[in-house]
Amino acid sequence: MNNSNSNIVFNPLISGIQKVVLYETKTLMYLVGSNNRETRFRVLIIDRTLEPEDGSRLHIIEDPNEYNALGIRRFLSTLGSPKVTSAYGVLGFVRFLEGYYLLLVTKRKCCAHLGMHLIYTIKDTVMVKVNEPTAPHSYEERYKRMFQNIDLRSNFYFSYSYDLTRTLQYNSSAPRYVGPGVNIEIEEPIPDWDKLTNNVQQANGRVDYAFRSCSRKRFVWNAFLLEPMKDIVHKDWLLEVTHGYVSQSCVSVFGRRINVCLIARRSTRFAGTRFLKRGANFRGDVANEVETEQIVSNDHDMCSFTQMRGSVPSHWSQDISKMVPKPPIQLDITDPFAQTSARHFERLLFHYGSPLIMLNLVKKREKRQHESILSKELVNSIRYLNQFLPPPHRMKYIHFDMARKSRGGDNVMEMLAEIAESVLQQTGMFLKARGLPLTFQTGIVRTNCVDCLDRTNTAQFAIGKCALGHQLERLGFLKSAKLEFDSECVTMLENLYEEHGDTLALQYGGSQLVHRIKTYRKTAAWASQGNDIMQTLSRYYSNTFNDTEKQHSINLFLGYYMPSKGHNAENQPIWEQQTDYYMHNVYQPSSLTEETRPITDWVRSKIRKCLPHSCSDLNKIVNNLIEVVSKDFEMIDGYSNYYQSFKWTDFGEHISYELASRSIPTCRSPFQRQIQEGKARKNPSLTGQSSTSSTNSNESSSSEGDDSSTDEDLSASLMLKEQQQKKSQHVAIKPRTLEQLLPPMNEVYGCKVSNPSKDSMSIYKRYAQMGKLSTLTTTAAAALMGASANSNAQLSRLRPTVNAGAIINLKPLSDYGTDSYLSVKPPVVSEKSLRIYADYCMIPRNFNTVPKFDEFNELHRYILML
Repeated sequence: MNNSNSNIVFNPLISGIQKVVLYETKTLMYLVGSNNRETRFRVLIIDRTLEPEDGSRLHIIEDPNEYNALGIRRFLSTLGSPKVTSAYGVLGFVRFLEGYYLLLVTKRKCCAHLGMHLIYTIKDTVMVKVNEPTAPHSYEERYKRMFQNIDLRSNFYFSYSYDLTRTLQYNSSAPRYVGPGVNIEIEEPIPDWDKLTNNVQQANGRVDYAFRSCSRKRFVWNAFLLEPMKDIVHKDWLLEVTHGYVSQSCVSVFGRRINVCLIARRSTRFAGTRFLKRGANFRGDVANEVETEQIVSNDHDMCSFTQMRGSVPSHWSQDISKMVPKPPIQLDITDPFAQTSARHFERLLFHYGSPLIMLNLVKKREKRQHESILSKELVNSIRYLNQFLPPPHRMKYIHFDMARKSRGGDNVMEMLAEIAESVLQQTGMFLKARGLPLTFQTGIVRTNCVDCLDRTNTAQFAIGKCALGHQLERLGFLKSAKLEFDSECVTMLENLYEEHGDTLALQYGGSQLVHRIKTYRKTAAWASQGNDIMQTLSRYYSNTFNDTEKQHSINLFLGYYMPSKGHNAENQPIWEQQTDYYMHNVYQPSSLTEETRPITDWVRSKIRKCLPHSCSDLNKIVNNLIEVVSKDFEMIDGYSNYYQSFKWTDFGEHISYELASRSIPTCRSPFQRQIQEGKARKNPSLTGQSSTSSTNSNESSSSEGDDSSTDEDLSASLMLKEQQQKKSQHVAIKPRTLEQLLPPMNEVYGCKVSNPSKDSMSIYKRYAQMGKLSTLTTTAAAALMGASANSNAQLSRLRPTVNAGAIINLKPLSDYGTDSYLSVKPPVVSEKSLRIYADYCMIPRNFNTVPKFDEFNELHRYILML
């Protein structure tokens, strides 16, 4: 985007602290951090004494010296016998009412890799008390238990070399600003890298730069925990963690592996549970905002596509005080100028560019207004804000009543595929591959329903399936971007999005998905409807009884609420406060802000100048930027960080081997439709119907596509499925044959297997008989040939080759002796040849001068004797 010069390479800095050991004494704590090779060490010293006037301060001192292995051993020998805890990183510090606690990552597991960047998931943590107060507060333990309700062992991810808070397109862009506090509206950027000529010594000379990325704090879930040490310690100590979902699968295309990675980043702004966080706050942060990135990689070639989900960006809520399945939706604040929506959409334009495509899946026509209230609010906001945008960059609005289409028996997946294809044509995708031009994604598709869970996940899968076809086509694996639903590749992607949806639904709604992708494809088994009922009840129970406590834990973990010892109204314990509205909504009237722009000028000029490209990508900010002089610079050595060649490792411990072992090698293409058992049925990608479902629209008008369906509707659907299952039991199942499992040989290898002719079989029989006769005695040969009348005649014809021990003496065309891999017999050389070779070796030779004539004569005679 801003660097097409292949001679200038930007490498992310690999963290120099990947292993941490904590040494505890009574008065001090020593954190010893080392690199992956354990050759360089840094030391943090933490004072454990707690003074009354400094109870809210954390005393951290970093040793400015960097130790080697010998130096750190000498340093640790002076500590005596401290308590030791090994870890892989520091999550930060937290304080409730008395003293601080230190959080360490004690167990990790590699879950994915992007090129040579490894991504880890946290498997276990430890919480160590730093200070020991003399008189503990009565609420201290309750706050601690509430904080620990956030399970850091599930769905928290980090990387030592890759910025997980940013997209692949951003991480691949060239830096334009250096410094975390840069204001791109005022300061001048670095000159365009394509126009710089004084940074290389030769015309085609390569220059390497190393940079430390500036993370996007919206997706850093331990940003509040890192605050006490942010401006004190080296940047390598700050291990930033994201929350959401990361998983990777592998597809084998005739031995060539393709990695598909799905990364979901959950926002920390306006984060919470399902009914307690709806709509948006005054800053334009929406509830349940998740950025999902789909990356397809093959060696060094990568292609990514990004989409997002989020609640309707306006001030609305649902009253959950009444125990009803579907609480009424109400608009809390009237926003005639769509200022909240404008702040939200401006941020999307800044990070993703244009066009912004809004895919709205909520209901539009209802007997009693419920979901349609949100549709009207969203349409009015987009229609008003589009007046002040240039026509090429105006927002696109697509409404698709997914629940109504599913109940009506329409082909939901086919309709979503058409929408996805239109979206891909408008936004494009990021591609970085050898031999191909660099392409970028401009704009993003934003999907929402009421909860942004069930319907949204199915729509995102449909878009991801279309994107996967285009990604494979761009990388050269497919001639056409169309993928069949029943193929191994799409099944793998469907499993990824199902797990992706379940994870986000558990984090936000308290249960797994109620309606899945198979539900809208009409291929779900009838027994799965019982599971849907259980998930509905689980989600209802969680929202009713657990959401309040879970919301308190999130507010405490993210730092929206900080406990205090005061007894006034502002320092009430979090469990006594009636609402957390003012924690997430800090409203300032426009007259008190520094911003003097009119509300019609809702997109900054800096953003408008960059459209349709992303202003964030074009103006990339990094914390540090240094020129790499030595090629052996360890902090950009991604090869050693990935393969860890400096220590003994097992193949089973490496993520690449684990992914390869998961992919099942087959002799057929993973993009072809798999053959199903039973009678042939139409492709679900074309029909959307199951082989066991009825084509009658009245029977298919169940509540499968409605996220807010009642238990009675689900029970009725269960009975219909049971009747259809009984009908399908009488269908005869054909046996599976080899022709159904494998493609024909003529199609794969260009030849066809057939029975040999009679002449060929006669020649083969004579040849086999000759081999037997060459190793048998005369008596055994006669017994083998039988006492027939022609036996003597056959033996008489073979008599010229008969010797004393065998019937036929077969001589090979070449005799290589008895040499084998076990032993080799040296060749026999005559004494005359040995004497000639010895005389030749005694002749003095000087390769820097011309040989003498007698040497030529001796060499000539030697060659003639060979």
